[in-house]
Amino acid sequence: MDLILGEKKLKSRVFLAPMAGGTDLPFREIVRGFGDFVMYSEMVASYAVIRDVNRTRRMMELTGDEWTGIQIVGADPRIMAEAARKSHDLGAPFLDINMGCPVKKIVKTEAGSALMKNERLAAEIMRAVVRAVPIPVTLKIRLGWSEEHQNAIQIARIAQDSGIQMISVHGRTRSQLYTGKADWRAIRTVKESVQIPVIVNGDITSVETAKEALEEGRADGVMIGRGTLGAPWILRQIHDSIEGYSQDSLITAMTRRNTLENHIQKIFEFYPSSKAIINCKKVLMMYCRGTPNASQIRQQIMTIEDLAQINEIMQMIFE
Repeated sequence: MDLILGEKKLKSRVFLAPMAGGTDLPFREIVRGFGDFVMYSEMVASYAVIRDVNRTRRMMELTGDEWTGIQIVGADPRIMAEAARKSHDLGAPFLDINMGCPVKKIVKTEAGSALMKNERLAAEIMRAVVRAVPIPVTLKIRLGWSEEHQNAIQIARIAQDSGIQMISVHGRTRSQLYTGKADWRAIRTVKESVQIPVIVNGDITSVETAKEALEEGRADGVMIGRGTLGAPWILRQIHDSIEGYSQDSLITAMTRRNTLENHIQKIFEFYPSSKAIINCKKVLMMYCRGTPNASQIRQQIMTIEDLAQINEIMQMIFE
């Protein structure tokens, strides 16, 4: 079944999830090299968007040839609507409303997954954002606030009635944070309750888990987050597998090396040197997972101070 968002026929049922500190422009450019996937920016605070905070503006930068939605978070319908308009003005082809973030500093402002406790306010925000812009609006939620308060079905129906065009559901409640296992089967009931596309998210880290999540959730697509960090090629592998294509996307050592080198280069092109060094440390930590002597390499990564040391670490990883 073809997936349509707005007037665009999507080329893949595989999505890159929005990740704070993860889906910045350098990483999305790397992912774009593996296929034409729908992607999301890092989550940006609506109040920071309307105040034109420089750091937030950088997080919202788009290349123009990527189909990336800007994800906004907040608890005030008026501010969220204004943030949506500013995002549209910056060239966002679609927007996403965050109602799934479980982080304490977000939920204490009644935003993120806390909105699932307040269906009235959640509806006001969705309607305000949809009315504010002429582009598609999607929604990201969890199963609910807690085991005793699971209302993803009600939120999904409200979203559909509000004009939301697609919903992604993380298969945990807020109280679970990232513990336990994502309940993909629970997402099936959300899919059965609405006509708009529903995307399954949570604990998808391989071709096998992607297929299992699609089957259990009866979902229209899969959204991968943490599983892509240090392995951006996984999106292509999952896409090829679920579409029944020949497995020509096997990742060689050369592909891994070139990908990491390109990623480091893009980080230095995008960020000032001091910030680039910090980001490179995080990226190297991710790419060295599963390599021999990973523990020793991580210790070396912590001592990095310049590009020369970064190159030495990359050599260690691929030896």
